[in-house]
Amino acid sequence: MMELNNGNKVQITLEEDAGGKDQIAFSLDGLSQLTLTPHQARVLATELIMAVNRAEVRGNLKRSHNFSRKAEHAVGAFQHAFAK
Repeated sequence: MMELNNGNKVQITLEEDAGGKDQIAFSLDGLSQLTLTPHQARVLATELIMAVNRAEVRGNLKRSHNFSRKAEHAVGAFQHAFAK
């Protein structure tokens, strides 16, 4: 089970349908349910992982850019102080 920012809970379970086939069920606070085949769940998981990776790279690039701008500012201030 995973708790979301708004307090809702997501539960992911492995279930069997009436025909005995495995299915992955996602439920939100036990109210609504999304049922996927194992293949569909794998595709969804892959898409989710790729989106998380893109978000992490974007965050790292932003931090790296901000860090380099701060370093440039510090070097410039250092050079200015000793230019006199």
